[in-house]
Amino acid sequence: MVKPKHPALSIERQCALVSISRSAFYYEPTGESPFNLALMREMDEVFMECPFYGTRQMTRHLRRPSHPVGRKRVARLMDVMGLEPIYQKPKTSIPNPQHEVYKYLLKGLEITRPNHVWCTD
Repeated sequence: MVKPKHPALSIERQCALVSISRSAFYYEPTGESPFNLALMREMDEVFMECPFYGTRQMTRHLRRPSHPVGRKRVARLMDVMGLEPIYQKPKTSIPNPQHEVYKYLLKGLEITRPNHVWCTD
């Protein structure tokens, strides 16, 4: 949309009309570094063997062969690659079928004074 050799409008004016900054016009995205590409290849191999590895375990595994990586870099690269660990999520909201369900005894009770009702966990 922006033509650098436009006879009447400067690049600055064209960018303003299109509502982008001049830096966005001149920006050229850079790819991943060769080190990151090698890490991503290795992460892919490890993830195929151990799909339950999250960022912490993947970082620990990559540090063994002396790759100086941090957890944030591993997390970013896993996000770029679309790797998400597979693990069993906690089942905290599913009640046991044999557990007795107690009646709620305070239903309809009007609490009118202090120390009328007590509660514990």
